[in-house]
Amino acid sequence: MSAAQGRSTFIVVSNRLPLDRITDPDGSSGWRRAPGGLVTALAPVMTDVDGAWVGWHGAPDETLAPFHHEGMDLIPVPQSAEEVELYYEGFSNSTLWPLYHDVIAPPEFHRTWWDAYRRVNHRFADAAADAAAPGATVWVQDYQLHLVPRYLRQQRPDLRIGFFNHIPFPPPEIFAQLPWRRAILDGLLGADLIGFQRPNDTANFLRCARRFLDANVKGREVQSPDGDGRITRAEPFPISIDVARIQELAARPDIIERAAQIRRDLGNPKTILLGVDRLDYTKGITHRLKAYGELLLDGKISVEDATLIQVASPSRERVESYRLLREEVDGMIGRINGQFDSILNTAVRYLHHSYPVEEMVALYLAADVLLVTALRDGMNLVAKEYVAARRGDTGALVLSEFTGAADQLKQALLVNPHDIDGLKSTIVRAINLPATEARRRMRSMRRQVLDHDVQRWSGDFLRTLAEASEHAG
Repeated sequence: MSAAQGRSTFIVVSNRLPLDRITDPDGSSGWRRAPGGLVTALAPVMTDVDGAWVGWHGAPDETLAPFHHEGMDLIPVPQSAEEVELYYEGFSNSTLWPLYHDVIAPPEFHRTWWDAYRRVNHRFADAAADAAAPGATVWVQDYQLHLVPRYLRQQRPDLRIGFFNHIPFPPPEIFAQLPWRRAILDGLLGADLIGFQRPNDTANFLRCARRFLDANVKGREVQSPDGDGRITRAEPFPISIDVARIQELAARPDIIERAAQIRRDLGNPKTILLGVDRLDYTKGITHRLKAYGELLLDGKISVEDATLIQVASPSRERVESYRLLREEVDGMIGRINGQFDSILNTAVRYLHHSYPVEEMVALYLAADVLLVTALRDGMNLVAKEYVAARRGDTGALVLSEFTGAADQLKQALLVNPHDIDGLKSTIVRAINLPATEARRRMRSMRRQVLDHDVQRWSGDFLRTLAEASEHAG
């Protein structure tokens, strides 16, 4: 019997399946496991306990039957092109995303988007309910699926349900703007355990539940306001990375040589600075470029001695705010390079592509300073990958205090990216950091990352979920 017929004891539900479709040279298509810490952490659990993964397979207006791939049962949830536009690009990424990121961009509130969000969330819940064995564990992932826990609970009260919010959760003063705030909170309270990246996110959720649902909140437990006596726990579980994989790649001779080649291709500057982001307005890329351009203008750094590599992978390019951001970043980099480039040296090497993890590790090895200047970020795993990849405890990390990673990587050079003068001075400090101080800071950060990898994150969450479900009522 397949997972789709109700045999799976462990189910992950996320917007996307953990696979990418590939096309072979002969024109035939197949599947490849997608990169990412979540897949790495949960794939072993899947294979051990007859697990299934519920998610969209990435192609609109196409319906696929459940299938098996590399030890996992995959259950595709179809979406129409209109639903991708309204549920995903609309409500998920033009309503919730900006609202949850301190309204850096203004959120939009449209009833048609909300209707599509509810409809698609119901479809995901139906698929998970059909696949789950009696008493199964279902772990729902992220802000696209806030309503799934309640829908699932209504259909299958026997299930153990967890939810993890990978992005920040806003304070009540911001969350109050959402017309459907009560429905979102009620959807989440269908879970036995809700995980957040930071203690502040957890506190924000609990405050919202108390204020907008008049829920009884004691410590980190919320009593269901519908009178059934159920208890939902909310806890911080800061996510991490596949440390072993990053370290394995960082030790490979071909990747070490690739890092050396990157430096040679850039003219062997004294300092390579690196930014790695999705092209998103939450990442503070324009703040970083402004600070870097002013440092060149002030003469604090020179194009002969320093180069900034900015990797900005494409993101949500059909959403207007992202299209405008790309135009702004393109223009800023063009002006900086036009003013400061020489025949031999480039001020900013701009890479608007996605790269395989092998190339990213080579960049981490090549870079003397990593700049993470996010204006608001759930965690920022790039910071942890850089720390894990560094060999010999060298390198410097400039890290925004508005990232979840700042709670853990306390020996980074923390910065408020809105303070351009402070950002400039911190970049200069990172460039000139004494070797002994750099080693001390990096050694401390490496210990933290090594002790808290993504496998520990998933294990901690699932153990706590088992405990919470026993006391949920």
